[in-house]
Order: sequence, then C-alpha cells, then structure tokens
Amino acid sequence: MRFIEAGAAFGILIISSAPAEAQTINLNIPAGRLSDAIIAFGEQTGLVIGTTDPGVAMVRSRGVRGRMTPREGLTRLLDGTGFGFSFAGPQAVRIARLHPVRLSPRTTPPVSQVRRIAPPPLPETEIVVTASKQRALLQTFPGTVHLVQVGAADVGRFGARGSEAVLTRLPVLASTSLGPGRNKIFVRGVADSSFNGPSQSVVGQYLGDVRLTFNAPDPDLQLYDIQRVEVLEGPQGTLYGSGALGGIIRLVPNEPDAAGVAGRLSAGLAATNHGQPSWDGSAMVNLPLISGRLALRAVGYGAIEGGYVDDLERRRRDVNRTTSYGVRAALLWTPGNDWQLELNGTAQFIAGRDGQYAERGQPSLSRRSALAQPFDNDYRLGALVLRKRWSSVELMSATSVVRHDLETRFDATGFPGSSGPQLFVEDIGITLIANETRISRPEAYGSGWVLGWSVLDNISRLTRRIGPPTAPAPITGVRNDIFEGAIFGQYSFSLTGRLTATLGGRLTYSRSTGQPLDTPEDANEPSRSEFRPSPTAALSWRPANNVLLYARYQRGFRAGGLAVAATGSGMSAQRFETDSLSSLEAGIRVGRPEAGPVSVNAAISYSRWADIQADLVDSRGLPFTTNLGDGRIYGFEVEASWRATPRLSFETSVFLNDSALSYPAPAFAAADERDLPNVAAAGGRLAAHYRVALGPRLNLSVDAAARYVGPSRLGIGAPLDARQGEYVEGQIGVRVELGRLGLTLDLDNVGDTRGNRFAFGNPFGIVSQNQVTPVRPRTVRLGVDAAF
Repeated sequence: MRFIEAGAAFGILIISSAPAEAQTINLNIPAGRLSDAIIAFGEQTGLVIGTTDPGVAMVRSRGVRGRMTPREGLTRLLDGTGFGFSFAGPQAVRIARLHPVRLSPRTTPPVSQVRRIAPPPLPETEIVVTASKQRALLQTFPGTVHLVQVGAADVGRFGARGSEAVLTRLPVLASTSLGPGRNKIFVRGVADSSFNGPSQSVVGQYLGDVRLTFNAPDPDLQLYDIQRVEVLEGPQGTLYGSGALGGIIRLVPNEPDAAGVAGRLSAGLAATNHGQPSWDGSAMVNLPLISGRLALRAVGYGAIEGGYVDDLERRRRDVNRTTSYGVRAALLWTPGNDWQLELNGTAQFIAGRDGQYAERGQPSLSRRSALAQPFDNDYRLGALVLRKRWSSVELMSATSVVRHDLETRFDATGFPGSSGPQLFVEDIGITLIANETRISRPEAYGSGWVLGWSVLDNISRLTRRIGPPTAPAPITGVRNDIFEGAIFGQYSFSLTGRLTATLGGRLTYSRSTGQPLDTPEDANEPSRSEFRPSPTAALSWRPANNVLLYARYQRGFRAGGLAVAATGSGMSAQRFETDSLSSLEAGIRVGRPEAGPVSVNAAISYSRWADIQADLVDSRGLPFTTNLGDGRIYGFEVEASWRATPRLSFETSVFLNDSALSYPAPAFAAADERDLPNVAAAGGRLAAHYRVALGPRLNLSVDAAARYVGPSRLGIGAPLDARQGEYVEGQIGVRVELGRLGLTLDLDNVGDTRGNRFAFGNPFGIVSQNQVTPVRPRTVRLGVDAAF
C-alpha cells in the first residue's frame, strides 16, 4: 500500500514549454521591504531575480498591483528605491543600485579581497533571514534554517491547517497529536515529553517580533495572510532566550499597505472518508486610512474540521469535531523620517468536542469511553511595535501582552478509590507580558551586529478537579510566576574575504516563584533566582559564490518552577530544576532553489541536554513534572531541490535522529539509554511541483508529495513506551488560476492509511497501551479564493 500511495502521489502529467518573457501577468505585491517584494515578484512571474547588494533589506518598496509585463512590473516595484534592473536572459534579472554606494572604511574589504569575490555568473535571489535579528542573507547565515513561503495561492488551501501545514512540509519538525491547540512541537529531536504541563516549551514561537507563548502548548494560529514561516534550528538561546532549546518558529505576517485598497476571500468544503464534512473560510482587507501614512489590515477566519472517530459506548459517531475562528488586525503608521509604529492584535478560539484518539481491539476509528472529553484553547494577544531606521541601523522595540486560557477534560472512570463515571478537569490560565528592544546593523559579506535587552513576566495558574461529572472535587494545583530580564549581543565580522566569524552571548536573570494553590494566601511564596549565560560562536566559509560551509556552537536553557508531585512522593507539590542544552552543528549549503537548478543543504549535530525537564503521568493517570536526568542527541539532515525544467521541479528532505537518556536520574534508572520521546528515528518527504501558463489569464499548477514518518515511542519506560509512527502519507493537489480567481482541488492521505500518529489520548487509560491517534482518513477539499 505504501508503494501504491507514493506512486499515486507522484503521478503527474509532465508537459514542457517555456512562458513568454513579454507575456502580461497579474501582479499583487504589497508595499514593504524591497527584499520581500523581490521574492514575491519572482514567485509570481517565475523569473530568477538576483542582487549582490544587502541594502535591499533596508529599503521599502511601494509594491505593485495590476496586469502588466514583468518589465513594467519591475519598473513600478523599484520606483523610488534607488535600485534599477537589467535582464540577463529571458528568465533572469539582475537588480543593482542606480548609483554606487560608498561603503565606510570599516565595512569595505581590501581591494584584493574584492577581486576575489567576483559576482556570480548567474543572478541570485537574495533571501533575507529576518529571524536572525540582523536581517542576514540566507547564503551567509551560519546555521540550519527552513523557510516555508506561504504565497497568495497557498493561503486559501492551507491557512486553516495552521501548524500542521508547516509540519507536513518539514520532516525535521515533530508534534504530539492531541488535537489543534493542544500539541507540543519539537525540532531536531529536542523532545522532553509527550504531555502538557507547567514546564516551558522547548520551541520558541513568534508572530513577527512578538513572542506567542512561554509555557503553553502550540496556539496553532491559522496561516491566513501570513507571508512566510521561518524555522531556525536550535538552540537559539543567545538571541531568543529561554525556551528555544529546539529552535524557534516565526510567523511573518503581511504588513498593512498605505498605498491602496486590497482584499482577499477564500472558502473551502471538504469530505472525509468515514467522517463528517468540513468547511473553512476567510476574509482579508487592507485599507489605507491616510494615503502613504496610515493603513489598517485585518483578517478574519473560521473553520469546522469534521470528526471521524466513533465512540461505541456512548453510541456517538464522528465525536472529534473541532471548531476554530479568529481575527488578526494591524494598524501601521509611518509618520516619516523612517519611523514606523504598529499596533496589532490577535484573537483565536479553538474548541474540540472530544478527543481524537481511538483504541486497539475496537473496530477501526473507534473507541469506548463513558464521558465526552472536550478541550478549549482561547488565545488573545495585543502588541505595540516601534521601528526606526538610520541609514543601515535599525531600532526595534516590541511590547506585548498575552492571555491564554486552556481547559481540558478527561474521562477518569475507574480512577482508584472511585465508583461510577469520573471526570478530570484541568484549567490553565496564563498571562505573559514581554518587551524586547534591540538595535541592529547588517553589513556586507555576512557581517553585522545586534544589541538588545528583553524582559518578561509569565504567570500561570493551574487548577484541577476530579470526581463525579456533576461535582468534581478540587485537588492540588499550583501557581508559577517567572520573571526574566536579559541583555544580549551578537557580532559577525569578516576574517578574510570569504571567512566570517560570529560571537555572541546573552546573560539572563531569572526569578521563579511557585506555590501550591491550597497554601494560605498570606504564606510566603518560595522563590529562586539565578543568572544564566547563553553563549554562541560560529564560523562560516564561502569557498565559492554559491557554497557555504559553517560550524556553530550554542547553548540554551529553560527556567525551573513548581509542579504537582507524583503520587506516592509524600508531597503535594515539588520543584523541578532548570535544564540546559548545548549543541555543536556543522553544515553545508550549496545553491538555492531560487538561484539555480540544484540546491543542497545538509547538517550534522550533537546536543548534550542536562537535567531534562519532563511533564509525565503517574501511576493513577495524574500529570506531574520532574527532571529525568541527562541526555544526548545525534542528528543528520539533508534537503535538496532540482528544477528539471522551467515548469517542473522536485524537492526532497531526509533526517536521521539518535537520542538517549544517557545519565538518568535515580528514579528513572531503568530507562538508561532509552530513546527520548516522540521523535522518529528517521523521516523524509518527496515532492514535485508543476506550473504551466495555459493562456494570458489562465495558469495551472499541480503539486504532489509523499511523507514518511518513522517509528518513535510515546515516552520513556513502561507504560509510556508505546510505539507510534512508521507510516507513509501522500497528498496531491491541482490549482487553476483565472486572473485573480483561484480554484483548487486537494486530496490528502491518498492511500487512506490508518497510521498511528500518537499513542495517547487519555492519561487515565495509558497503562493499557491500546490508544492510537489515527491519521485523518482520505480527505478531498474543493476551494475557491479571489483577490481584489
């Protein structure tokens, strides 16, 4: 079946021809940074566009909209930026300054070095890694980075899938599968546990420059009106502080555009084999309030994801339906003199009607439970972002407030000492206040620096109840307050014309205060304070214009706190300690998909993880948090792409992971050298993309992919060592564009595999090891989207 599915996923009709250079096309590129506008122009026209001037990241473009030739579009796109263009061939464009810019002596390399660094023979598209906080060019960035472009054509198709849309494209990312708004995301094998709790996330998540979470599951923001997603593999402690052990995931939204009115609508209907239908819809509007100065951009969306799991005991079909809706808005004011002030807000609400797990020993896609097990994730964010540019120096200050409420219910029937149906209720309320202020300067040849500070205060309150469904009784809960203040800096400097060094560090002051909720209010709350350094060092070498070799060392940590103690420990609550991770990484980057027919990225890494924090489940099914001991992780990954013709391209990615709890704490001595949880030993993805212009206003695209998820374990030691993963899943999609109207037909899980994504659904039945979370059955979606 796996081979049949993979073959079906790649059964694409291949037709060859080349688009005409002078053909008119529809362009819809909003105002923003010229570097981003160039990337969008290349995507919409199919041209290979390049420049060797890093200044494109510091200049704004007015954007361009309408139907015109590529030459007319570039003229309008570059108007007023100080840059011009020339065609280097039918499909290649070079962008350069209209007037040479004289570099300061400090940043100008010696003449002999300039002669050695000749411009590339073919133009290259300059991709700027904004998550580097220095706006580093991709070809000079000394680390493993993944960029998932979310073009206008993708928003309607994948926006409602949220984080899942990114996870399916990047095999190096892993996730638990409790359901939307409930999952933990892992990067490069840095996985602490498969359960949610008070420990800090191992992956930092950001919307632009604003932090989304601290110690909460993935908020799973839907990807409507998102420009791209940047993933930096970790640790990223120097620039992002605590909670970035595995790396960071940064959503880059589209900016408000004060140049003109724009909008986009999308809607879709989906049918799932053995399940209920689904639907999704979104509407985006961009409104200039003061021409060239003030603009509002807002997007609203909603979706119902039909269920497909039956509960035989309660005689309910398709119980795991999920409803989500949200809104995101930004008000951008540009008063002049390169000042920007942005006020933005996000609110999203996810409600799962029941758990999405099934049970072995029951008919396919079914289970037995006495009670429904719903879940709610209510997320609200408000932020104020200030930016200012002086020539090549940029100031950024972001202040944000997050309120995150989560409610989980589990069927606890059979809980020791009880009779009849039993309900477990867990409520978590989180308030996060954060500010980061920094100044940065990107320089030529990969050099540059960034300096800044950050402060945050995260208060979480966890309450728990268990008992009869009508009146569950309170049991021990905890309150944690973590304050962090940090200063950080990083400097990349040229050692020779092709060799660049990076040095940086962060010093964090952390104070954690925790208290059981059944403690008298006037009791002194125990607190702990500590200083933690997070250094980094890297070397990058460009032996050729399209080749980069790099080596990097970095360190990160997570703050400790207070958590409910395990059953039998004799305590109601216990402290868990700070953990830290140090990593060595070496990699090579050859070419880029935007710059040539072939590109390859590969990296190897070794990580040492001390005092691993983990949220676990005790013998009665109740959650607790502790430190497991020390672990190690070896990793290897490779990505490659090949543009076979101007219309047809292929890409592949593979990773290998070997992890173990190498020095367990005494309580986990039996788990010595056991694999860390929930990360497959291997995984990969193959994809093909085909694009063709069928007429002046008619375009066709076909995409297909097959993804392999290797085997992993739910947790460390019995009864948590249940097996999961080891399946193949295929997707194929067709899109037709008629001017500004798009029609899509997507088929997910082509082979209708029943693979087990996650061997967990209810902690009170985990001891039986019979829980499975099946892949969503074969689903077909018909979608439509329109821009105006």
